[in-house]
Amino acid sequence: MAPYKALYGRKCRMPSCWLEAGEKHFAGPELVHHTAKKLRVISAQSCQKSYADKKRRPITFDVDDQVLLKVSPWKGLITFAKHGKLSPCFIGPFKVLQRIGNQACQLEFPDELQEIRNDEDRRLVEEPEEIVDHKRKKLRHKMIDFVLVRWKHTTGPNLTWETKSEMKSRYPHLFATA
Repeated sequence: MAPYKALYGRKCRMPSCWLEAGEKHFAGPELVHHTAKKLRVISAQSCQKSYADKKRRPITFDVDDQVLLKVSPWKGLITFAKHGKLSPCFIGPFKVLQRIGNQACQLEFPDELQEIRNDEDRRLVEEPEEIVDHKRKKLRHKMIDFVLVRWKHTTGPNLTWETKSEMKSRYPHLFATA
């Protein structure tokens, strides 16, 4: 059943059927095709919204509750010393110190997360501390240089292997002395 019919109990009067019952009028095939396409999109959006609404529930946190903080792993951004699928979705738990709004809360962070940096999209940016080691690896027909990087303020392991070219483009100050 179409969402309009479910809501109002009658068939939606599309531009192709605005005429009264019994009247005959032929609309151009492109108008009928365009209208049918739009109706399919509307119906699909309605179904997806109803599926999503079944999983949603309003959550409120009180002072002294323990909550997990959602972190968004973005491609190309190094977060919590892991990349892509292996990046954690949530970190914590953290204690709620104060409620600011309906969903906003002030959290109590441990000392190692106090000096975190966010970019313009409020994503966590981790800073490398130093380069510990170098290695070359043969990958098919070319050699790739890797560096072992020690990260500041990480919650997971603070040493990761990164490509030298990527690290040199992002953090050239680490290679000034090397």
